[in-house]
Amino acid sequence: MSGTGNTIGTRGLVLNEPLIFEQGSPGRVGYSLPPVDVPEKKAEVLIPKRLLRDGIPGMPEVSEVDVIRHYTRISQWNYCVDLGFFPLGSCTMKYNPRINEDMARLPGFAKAHPYQPEELSQGALQLMWELEQYLAEVAGMDRVTLQPSAGAHGELTGLMMIRAYHTSRGNPRSKVLIPDSAHGTNPATSALCGYRVVPVKEGPRGIVEAKAVAEVMDNEVAAIMVTSPNTLGLFEEQIVEVSKIVHAKGGQVYCDGANLNSVMGISRPGDCGVDVIQINLHKTFSQPHGGGGPGAGPVALKKHLAPFMPVPTVEKKGNRLTFDFKRPKSIGKVRAFAASFGVLVRSYTYIRSMGSAGLRRASEVAVLNANYIQSQLKGTYHLPYDRHCMHECIFTDALQVRHDIHTVDIAKRLIDYGFHPPTIYFPLIVKAALMIEPTETESKETLDQFIAAMKQIAREAQENPDLLREAPRNPKVTRLNETKAAREPKLRWRPTS
Repeated sequence: MSGTGNTIGTRGLVLNEPLIFEQGSPGRVGYSLPPVDVPEKKAEVLIPKRLLRDGIPGMPEVSEVDVIRHYTRISQWNYCVDLGFFPLGSCTMKYNPRINEDMARLPGFAKAHPYQPEELSQGALQLMWELEQYLAEVAGMDRVTLQPSAGAHGELTGLMMIRAYHTSRGNPRSKVLIPDSAHGTNPATSALCGYRVVPVKEGPRGIVEAKAVAEVMDNEVAAIMVTSPNTLGLFEEQIVEVSKIVHAKGGQVYCDGANLNSVMGISRPGDCGVDVIQINLHKTFSQPHGGGGPGAGPVALKKHLAPFMPVPTVEKKGNRLTFDFKRPKSIGKVRAFAASFGVLVRSYTYIRSMGSAGLRRASEVAVLNANYIQSQLKGTYHLPYDRHCMHECIFTDALQVRHDIHTVDIAKRLIDYGFHPPTIYFPLIVKAALMIEPTETESKETLDQFIAAMKQIAREAQENPDLLREAPRNPKVTRLNETKAAREPKLRWRPTS
């Protein structure tokens, strides 16, 4: 491996692996089935002939060991949080305790059918009811809907409730205020709900200033959508004043809760004047993030918006829990069934395991880790906002461009040192950003290894910049032509014969 210092990159044993379609031979099989114990019938008797086909062209014929080795090998090409540090800013890619996975796999939860009657679902309903109470307490809100499947889905649900609220008062209004430092999905959510986006520029300290909101706030503004802490990794220090300005003219305050991992147990958005917030369980509350699996973005809200919650809501009637579909002002269902239930089990287990003190401690350590990285790399990389950060810190390539080294080169070189690159070129309001979020699950030793690698890369940018321009050099696949990959992606395999 090129480079020195306390790093974890290595070349090691890397196995090549062809496509599964290029393996096997005719007649080879990877399974054995027991004899059929019922009378056999031809497929044409059971399925219309027009829907039948003779085999699947190009399907590989492989053995069990072929299949196991193939998928094991290609899985080892992937980087994951079980292998190392995942410093993606604004994503909170943290390690999730395995006990939470075990609980989600308990037969009583994993095998529960979503259509089974309520009297057989009291355990699941109890878990959902209690999870709602926990999330409401963390957020400082009155009610929670668990239905939304992800953060952006939660945004949409929250803004739909806000629109329904205004409509019930005689005017849905026409505009939504969105600061430049808010998450990028907010404008799309507003447009989907029929609103015109009014941008609000952040002030010199990287936060939304109350005076800027006052200048654009009027009786046609339905809501302001803020992200706190924002995408610059900074807490919105004037959120209380901003909320008062918006509320004074009948608007609502929506907060994007994707960055809740840095304030849970410390600051409650509801206490700051927020009316609605989505909570990304796949960022803060133990549901694994990424990989295309189910997510969850429950929405917490103040009681004046409760009539508009999606149906069904979970309600407690005496000692019995039930689904309530009879809510005439509801925005309706926003997904099938009640929610991604397995996700809820993981998050419920996480909260019960951590307790209130543990959740607060997680936030404290997440903030400490981010500020530690910021303090150690300050001066080595340009720091656009030289102040204490929250869950993430942002640098730029301004000190490296003099050597014709750019953010993308720094990120690619990190791969040679065994680290997944951080988020780059986001947020867009910071030119050539390097956005680093360590989370609370990383040790000081891991952070020191990462810092050492970043410092070594800065030295290389000055002394041997070609190392960075050609990076990554060590992985199985080196630097790609990203423009060509984006414009001419290979998305489908076709048999050669």
